[in-house]
Amino acid sequence: MASLEEIRTERIKKLELLKAAGMNPYPIATKRSFSVADTLATFSKLSKDSKKVTIAGRVMAIRGQGALVFFNLKDESSTIQGFLKRDDMDEKLFTLFQNTVDVGDFIECTGTLFMTKRKERTLLVKDWKILSKSLRPLPDKWHGLQDVEERFRKRYLDMIMSDEVRHRFIMRSKIITEIRSFLNEADYLEVETPLLQSLAGGALAEPFNTHHNALDIDLNLRIAPELYLKKLLVGGFPRVYELGRNFRNEGIDMTHNPEFTMLEFYAAYETAQSQMAFVEKMMKTLVKRVLKGTKIKVGEESIDVSKKFTVTSFLDLFKRYASIENPETMSRDDWRLSAERFGVRVEPHDSVEKIMDNVYKKACRPKMIQPTFIIDYPAGFSPFAKKQEKDPTFIDRFQLVIAGIEMVNAFSELNDPLEQKARYEEQDKKKKGGEGDVSPSDEDYLEAIEYGLPPAGGVGIGIDRVAMIFSNTRNIREVVLFPTMRPQGE
Repeated sequence: MASLEEIRTERIKKLELLKAAGMNPYPIATKRSFSVADTLATFSKLSKDSKKVTIAGRVMAIRGQGALVFFNLKDESSTIQGFLKRDDMDEKLFTLFQNTVDVGDFIECTGTLFMTKRKERTLLVKDWKILSKSLRPLPDKWHGLQDVEERFRKRYLDMIMSDEVRHRFIMRSKIITEIRSFLNEADYLEVETPLLQSLAGGALAEPFNTHHNALDIDLNLRIAPELYLKKLLVGGFPRVYELGRNFRNEGIDMTHNPEFTMLEFYAAYETAQSQMAFVEKMMKTLVKRVLKGTKIKVGEESIDVSKKFTVTSFLDLFKRYASIENPETMSRDDWRLSAERFGVRVEPHDSVEKIMDNVYKKACRPKMIQPTFIIDYPAGFSPFAKKQEKDPTFIDRFQLVIAGIEMVNAFSELNDPLEQKARYEEQDKKKKGGEGDVSPSDEDYLEAIEYGLPPAGGVGIGIDRVAMIFSNTRNIREVVLFPTMRPQGE
């Protein structure tokens, strides 16, 4: 079997043959008149009229020898069979095709359409030219890219060899388009806020750090756009959203990638309760518009979004799924023992809320399959959520879990600047105690909300996770075009 370098050397020789024959291996333009899909859709009329068509695409297979050559030509829309017959075209062109064209090359073909005896719609090629000569062979047709890591590193090959992968990313794009349409229809204004921030706030996460040479200042890649979006509510915009990249210096697992796509939207005069209804409507609309129905297939489960989403309290989950009968009265030591029972690691500096959250993620969340809103979180769970008026030991927050994955995090936004300052001070204490996932004091944000932040409901939705459940995949790297990877050889 020839090595990659030997194959490449042979293809460079073919490149020289094309040049010697007067054919530019990388021309500027093509005279393509039809996509393959349009050609197939109007095949009967085009073949009946013997109309010449010009199509272009990548050669995916070549068969035959001697005076007859069959090949498969694939473009962005579909695949069609091409047929060259020595007696029906210029002999030099026929020979040049045989001697220079490989699987992986882009070519342009002009000819007429006919149906073979095996009832396969086919283009009888009268003329052709190279559009892009490939110097490396595509993966084996039958086995594709066997190494999962290689699939993620070379996504372009992954998409060439798998229509399923390509369609998955088309679906992801449709999800984003429909989300924007839904929010625009609800009078939200799309905005852009800084990716480079002096303080990385708005979430409990470790940031990536960088340095700006001209200003000689350290900066962070944002972990969330939240604080800037709420400043826009202070400034008078009643409804805003941003759909873009966030960066968190955290581990990589089935649902986490250090660089990910997040949607956050904020509406003045809304609450967690009203936004919960809005999120449910959004999810149902997305399923209808993207999947053309009311159900999502996730593994062996069927997620039915036509029904009213379940609502449950956070502490009740421990009673139901973890056999913890009195979560509301447990001490940190009690939670540490429960964590050990579930194999959850506890660091010396972990707060009670951190331990509770980790136990929940291990013992409870994977068991929630149908859409479930979780409410009534203890007050220490977020530095930016308002406390409930009926019981200030809880915050006015909800999350949405589908198929065991956290999809949405939302709350009624804290707009009391003095209480926000006190919450920040609690976060600073946690950081001094060694906890990494904290939101540091931000004097600029505190100043902004002292001018008056209207009561508001804010929502964050992980777009990658939405794409995961819509495409029935269980690894976030399957829905990120170019996921974060360790460089080869390291």
